[in-house]
Amino acid sequence: MSIASDLIRGHTDTIILACLMGGDNYGYEINKSIQQKTGGRYELKEATLYTAFRRLEQAGYISSYWGDEQTGARRRYYSITDSGQGAYRTLIAEWQNAKNMIEQLIQLEENE
Repeated sequence: MSIASDLIRGHTDTIILACLMGGDNYGYEINKSIQQKTGGRYELKEATLYTAFRRLEQAGYISSYWGDEQTGARRRYYSITDSGQGAYRTLIAEWQNAKNMIEQLIQLEENE
């Protein structure tokens, strides 16, 4: 069963912040983690991912720096800020409230 992109699209920032709560990482690994966690059912398009990185960095929720790789391509790493951790907690609370409301709206009544 595939997950509708529209259902997840509004939660891209929350998903990225959640990935960074576990530690600094770079774009390819974050996207790979998302794919693994969803069993390959969902991945962010590269343009979506990097647009979200810019938006989150401008909001002060993440910061970025260049890695010090000795071999291979240089990678831009992202880390969550204290402000980003607060935003993550707020976004999770909002998600829980929305999820509960949707469950109430789509649940069939016992008498039906």
